[in-house]
Amino acid sequence: MNLQIIHDSKGNPTGVFIPMQDWKQLKKRYRDLEQYEVEESTKEQLLSELKEAILELKAIEQGTKQARPLADLLNEL
Repeated sequence: MNLQIIHDSKGNPTGVFIPMQDWKQLKKRYRDLEQYEVEESTKEQLLSELKEAILELKAIEQGTKQARPLADLLNEL
């Protein structure tokens, strides 16, 4: 297996890169790993979410909607 360690600007290890071929082999061996995969959003999904966010911001500016606390927004991420 050819793992690559990812480091931050201070040289501290922050993650691991696993090549897809190795990842596929690990998933075959350990079936529970699939639950950790996150599907990437499509371009259409991203555009739809951006449009929704813009409409929400406009409603807040117009006073027809109340802004949410930053903590709530960050929890959505």
